[in-house]
Amino acid sequence: MPETILIAEDDADIQEILKLYLENAGFTVLRASDGTEAYEKICNAHPDLALVDIMMPGMNGYELTKRVRTKSNIPIIIISAMNADSDKILGLDIGADDYITKPFNPLEVVARVRSNLRRFYQLDNGNISSNDILHVGALALDPKKFYVTKDGREIALTPTEFKILMMLMEHPGRVFTKMQIYERINGEYFESDDNTMMVHISKLRDKIGDDSKNPVYLKTIRGLGYKIEDL
Repeated sequence: MPETILIAEDDADIQEILKLYLENAGFTVLRASDGTEAYEKICNAHPDLALVDIMMPGMNGYELTKRVRTKSNIPIIIISAMNADSDKILGLDIGADDYITKPFNPLEVVARVRSNLRRFYQLDNGNISSNDILHVGALALDPKKFYVTKDGREIALTPTEFKILMMLMEHPGRVFTKMQIYERINGEYFESDDNTMMVHISKLRDKIGDDSKNPVYLKTIRGLGYKIEDL
């Protein structure tokens, strides 16, 4: 069965371009012209992934993403003309899995759709048994129930943050490059993903209470990548 992609975009020309390329790539496409309509289609039609514009009538893309995250973990890719780092950080922090700025290459959008679908629906957990709970210091991660705790208190992570932490906790002490991490969680790496990965790591540090200037858990290995300390 072909995967279903929802395009939430109020610009009819952009809708049509994305629909053309996605259908040519073998996807089924749903369309919504405002955030309220998009939310209803996500709840009722259950698409496999959503492409979401930020500036939409009815409900903007940020509000839509936050509401969807209370009900579903489907991959959400924000496509927006808002290209400041603060906009990207906000989008990723509220639960988006990826962020593409306009103008965009439709072929890259299709590639990112495919990679996000692979990451979400075909995640390779490596050597982790679904019954194993990973422990590093005060952190505990349950791959089966998809939750993380620190000192017994649950930490709310986005799906992407969870998968980054799971990858690192599977191999404490091992250094992974940004490319290795991104390819593991998203399937493909693009040059523009470098800043996105730094945002994910920064937000992950904040959520687990790791001091960015003197982190205990998530260490940056200058010129190489990241690791989680084997505490």
